[in-house]
Amino acid sequence: MRRESRITSKGQVTVPRDIRRALQAREGDILVFEAEDDEVRVRLVKKPVSFADYAGLWREGPGMSVEEINARLRELRGREREHEEG
Repeated sequence: MRRESRITSKGQVTVPRDIRRALQAREGDILVFEAEDDEVRVRLVKKPVSFADYAGLWREGPGMSVEEINARLRELRGREREHEEG
């Protein structure tokens, strides 16, 4: 894949979207530039991933308090008893 990008007066370059996607690069990631002769290689630095990076990833909304979780569990347990008795 080959893409072009212009250098601004401040020396900044925008990495084209399809290149960012190919690298799986996101805002805040670090790119390393390696120059050799008349070529430059750009590489994404992969940071270690921790479990905390994924905390709440699939949660929708603010979540439930401990009291709300306990009440919901009591409600579900009550329904199980109804099915067992009926």
